Amino acid sequence: MSVLTYKTILNPSKEILYKDKGSKFYGYAFPIDTIDDYKGIIENLKQKHSNAGHFCFAFQHGISTPYYRTSDDGEPSNSAGLPIYGQLQAFDVTNILVVVVRYFGGTKLGVGGLISAYKTTAKLCLEASALKTLDILIAYKLSFEYKDLSQVMRIVKKYQLILKSQRLEMDCKMVVLAKKSIENNFQNAFKAFHKIKVEILND
Repeated sequence: MSVLTYKTILNPSKEILYKDKGSKFYGYAFPIDTIDDYKGIIENLKQKHSNAGHFCFAFQHGISTPYYRTSDDGEPSNSAGLPIYGQLQAFDVTNILVVVVRYFGGTKLGVGGLISAYKTTAKLCLEASALKTLDILIAYKLSFEYKDLSQVMRIVKKYQLILKSQRLEMDCKMVVLAKKSIENNFQNAFKAFHKIKVEILND
């Protein structure tokens, strides 16, 4: 069965604080639009928490072929980034960055303790986030003659397509977003008009 929706957040979460043996773990979740968004977010958190020792994170971006990245930021290998990423998988979310900022409290937690602390902070962070289920949207390029514009616009309106860009000249170009759940219906509507060319754009 084809996947038609995905879960994410539209706004940053509130700050979460988890404590273990004197160490403080501050958790944050952020929506991301690209795989490079994390860089600026981490920099802002480093300014906010200038005395913290570790800024560990995991993010996942994309829907059909998701990309993920993790960072232990100086903690023992796989004791921070992967436990955080595990919670992204557990909550089945994407286009999200979770950062856990740690202040060392003087007592070592050991690898097992660190895994538990980072996992718990990420879990609390996602539980405190407003998760949203959104429709998967597919981008299409429409090519047609100007005289067919009114017919194209009727189909756009009927299927509630999102108009991303348009160039209206003698030969018109238009980029629209359609819910994956209705792609067959609206494609068939355009096929009835052979002069309207429909191309799927890559994600």
